[in-house]
Amino acid sequence: MSKYPPINPKLPHLIHGADYNPDQWLDRPDILIEDLRLMKQAGCNAMSLGIFSWVTLEPREGEFDFSWLDRIMDGLAESGIFVILATPTAAKPAWLAQKYPEVLRVTADRRRKLQGLRHNHCYTAPAYRERAGIINTKLAGRYGNHPALLMWHISNEYGGECHCQLCQEAFRTWLRRKYDDSLDRLNQAWWTVFWSHTYTQWEQIESPSPIGESLLHGLTIDWKRFVTDQTIDFLRAELAPLREITPNVPVTTNFMGTYPGLNYWKFVDELDVISWDSYPCWHSKGETKDCGHPADEQGRDWRVAADTAFSHSIMRCLKGGRPFMLMESTPSVSNWHPVQKLKRPGMNRLSSFLAVAHGSDTVQYFQWRKSRGSSEKLHGAVVDHTGSENTRIFREVARIGSDLKKLDALVGTTVPAETAIVYDWENRWAIDEAMGPVYRRNKKYEQTCKNHHYPLWALGIPVDVISMDCDFSSYKLVIAPMLYMVREGVAERLETFVEQGGTLVCTYWSGIVDQNDLCFLGGFPGPLRMLLGIWAEEIDALYPQEHNALIMEPVNELGLTGEYELRDFCEILHAETAMVLARYRGDFYRSKPVLTVNGFGKGRAYYLAARVEERFLQDFYASLTGALSLKRALAADLPEGASAQVRSDGSKDYIFLLNFTQAPQTIDLGERIFNEMLTGKELTGRIDLEPFDVKVIT
Repeated sequence: MSKYPPINPKLPHLIHGADYNPDQWLDRPDILIEDLRLMKQAGCNAMSLGIFSWVTLEPREGEFDFSWLDRIMDGLAESGIFVILATPTAAKPAWLAQKYPEVLRVTADRRRKLQGLRHNHCYTAPAYRERAGIINTKLAGRYGNHPALLMWHISNEYGGECHCQLCQEAFRTWLRRKYDDSLDRLNQAWWTVFWSHTYTQWEQIESPSPIGESLLHGLTIDWKRFVTDQTIDFLRAELAPLREITPNVPVTTNFMGTYPGLNYWKFVDELDVISWDSYPCWHSKGETKDCGHPADEQGRDWRVAADTAFSHSIMRCLKGGRPFMLMESTPSVSNWHPVQKLKRPGMNRLSSFLAVAHGSDTVQYFQWRKSRGSSEKLHGAVVDHTGSENTRIFREVARIGSDLKKLDALVGTTVPAETAIVYDWENRWAIDEAMGPVYRRNKKYEQTCKNHHYPLWALGIPVDVISMDCDFSSYKLVIAPMLYMVREGVAERLETFVEQGGTLVCTYWSGIVDQNDLCFLGGFPGPLRMLLGIWAEEIDALYPQEHNALIMEPVNELGLTGEYELRDFCEILHAETAMVLARYRGDFYRSKPVLTVNGFGKGRAYYLAARVEERFLQDFYASLTGALSLKRALAADLPEGASAQVRSDGSKDYIFLLNFTQAPQTIDLGERIFNEMLTGKELTGRIDLEPFDVKVIT
């Protein structure tokens, strides 16, 4: 393992900046001048520019005005600040929708939308692609050699889908290509003979709709695959002039963590750098389920941190460990959260370093200056409506800017993980659509993956988050919760991984369907049956008020004892070649296996047949990681709420100590002497972390 190059050699430092919208302030040149002064004071070295500027750049079709952008670009360059320049295609001008109504999206119930909001455009429409190509070509030609240009920011938060006739035709073409122009193959893959839904002409196929077909799972999953591919095809169209005119300028587009609508793994070959927008609900008191990660009943910020770290790790792994970009975060509040809780003093700095600790080479904010009007006028920003640096938020941002300047050694370093968790978009789609063992989207796949991630994160063990198509060979431990879909070749690669000495952990509801969402015949977990050494005959769904328990065998290799509570799902197993480690306490499957391990070649494969309480996962992974001698970021006992994470250049480790509690925490570093990079002080023995504090030691 060695360091990756900087995002752009023009700026070999950690990037600090924000989403800048000067087009909102063209009538206030005094504010634009003041912005430059404040950016330098905040330690900003790169700003994202032009994301929603299409109508200001092209107020009428074919009439362009770049004069204002010239002034902004030149002013930033003179101030020593670089630009991440966006293509403005995420929000189209009204004139475009008026002249070309076919670019407006059609919803799943076949209604065409009106002009408004963002991403209300059809990716397939030739008119939209043409106009996007023209504005992108103009931008690349004008600014490709500008000294401020650092990289291209393509569109903004791609998402959504269109069901217009253009997209229906494109979908049918996609299907004909996938199924070799054979309706027989498609009908077999989708099992359309059920309910007499066999297609006899390609024109009969329509995208899923609440007023049409919505329960044909093969259709639904292929439609989601098509939406991803069509979005990527539009991305390629956007990129074409940029790649041609500015081949040496890196490109990115900002993702949204575990956003379910697109399979981000399919995008990676098109992008030079991965970036994403992170908006956790800090201090949430159990409301985090509304903000994209599971609720923690006690509202503990370290659980929010672990869930956020899960998404950071996906972004790092999309490019095989290359540092990613924290493209957007809020320095204070997110105005779309159900409760807009202020970040407590220190939390903005702490959450920024959480991203850096997990592989980000940037800390960026939405937004630089608060808008005066519209929906995000109360969204957090570096510069408040008061317009000065004399605010708590600005001072915190300036401190982060100062800190980042001391961490050049981190640029290009990565996270040395020996453990991986499989979180797979297509698997999620299939699980969400399945009409069992509970109704559709109530199976909590994402939350289950995060629950398995948390004990490792709490121990300070680096974890990659990968898809089932990734290479497993570099890991000691691979965890694949709820691997419901097992695509072709995956079982064989998992067998090879374990056979060669790896350790695999699988859970209930695994090995049920293939890539077409067709159930495996011959007994579950399908192609994983021999590897896991078990047959899963049935699965019992429990009502919310129901519970069971697993009882550890008196003698077991994990060294665990006693009982642990079970809920939601209990699978009824037969141990074939596997050894039983724990059994059910109650119900008609009392004494049946619930936790097993199967020796396979040089490795071992564990199977957990029920959803179990957090305490078990903590004990299980503590035992397992100890037996595997997995390297921790810091060989020290960590108090609850404190975290140790690590980045490395292959020869030197950079350890982040983070306190996600509102109380001081003490960590014993032992007799080793560490250098604290932010203060230059030497640390040894017992050290204190203040509330929401961070230290970077090496």
